[in-house]
Amino acid sequence: MELIIRAVDVGYGNTKYVTGVSGEDIHCASFPSLAYPFPRDPSTTLGADRRKTVAIPIGGMFYEVGPDVMLAADTFRATQIHDNFIDTPEYLALARGALRMMKVDTIDLLVVGLPVAMFALKKAALEKLMTGTHDVGNGKTVLVRKALAMAQPNGALIDYASQHDKVVAMENEHSLVIDPGSRTFDWLVARGMKLSHKRSHSVNRGVSDILQVIADDISAEIGRPYNQLDAIDLALRTNKNLTIFQRTYSLARMRPVVESVTKQAVGAMMRRIGEFYDVQHVILVGGGAFLFKKAVKEAFATHQILEVKEPMFSNLRGYQIAGTNYAATAMQSLGRAARTTRLEGEGA
Repeated sequence: MELIIRAVDVGYGNTKYVTGVSGEDIHCASFPSLAYPFPRDPSTTLGADRRKTVAIPIGGMFYEVGPDVMLAADTFRATQIHDNFIDTPEYLALARGALRMMKVDTIDLLVVGLPVAMFALKKAALEKLMTGTHDVGNGKTVLVRKALAMAQPNGALIDYASQHDKVVAMENEHSLVIDPGSRTFDWLVARGMKLSHKRSHSVNRGVSDILQVIADDISAEIGRPYNQLDAIDLALRTNKNLTIFQRTYSLARMRPVVESVTKQAVGAMMRRIGEFYDVQHVILVGGGAFLFKKAVKEAFATHQILEVKEPMFSNLRGYQIAGTNYAATAMQSLGRAARTTRLEGEGA
């Protein structure tokens, strides 16, 4: 029987998950990493106006998550942007929401990710959290038989090597994977697929810092608090102006401030990795890649900056590939053990 292997990446900005695999194609989906608590199941009161969300029961509360979660929002943006994110009910609600949207009732191996700086500290706890039976609401459960945690940029490295058929070619080559996320700016140095832990790290200088700087400037200009970070993010991604109180707010004049934040993050990385004569591949991934590209190119003027298709899902695709490889190796080991036991029995 074929094993069911899936991957989920609960980020500070978006929750990404694998919906299925067709040959070499890994199908991915995402929703905002927002979870709004309700004292009762909100799906029972929505009627015909049902939005694309699910209600996840945790600790006597229901957390609404999904693509249309902004329709459940009030004036407070319910984010959990801190180092203990995985210990919160919101994290678990987002992860379980992704499990429910995968539309399977059993997962043999679930691969999840962590920022590099938190990987050693939180790996065991996250794997324990995600293993077992999960109540995903509406009377449904999902059983996860085993969970495997990876450093987030490690997934992107595997994805890049697989996309370009370079797994063997890169075996003795050094790579630097740069992954700007919502809260953390992660990077990973590896030889082949093996991590150099002392040169890999992450700092809390991500896209959310840029959005907040711009929001603070808008607040000063309009004379009242402005907290529509999603609107700013969309404007940056589409290279369009914001409309606030029927007036146009140009983001162009904030470009120097944005570049200052990105250079701070890249500078922290450069101090950690040291000299980079041995780096043969500089790979830029992540949902914030478009904002940090200029700073990365300036820091690595001697290198070609490599990118992947759909960079937001790069880590996720790598998790799925790693999970498949892990399962195949485990099955081979079980097969060898079974053959050895059988042969020993025959010899007796």
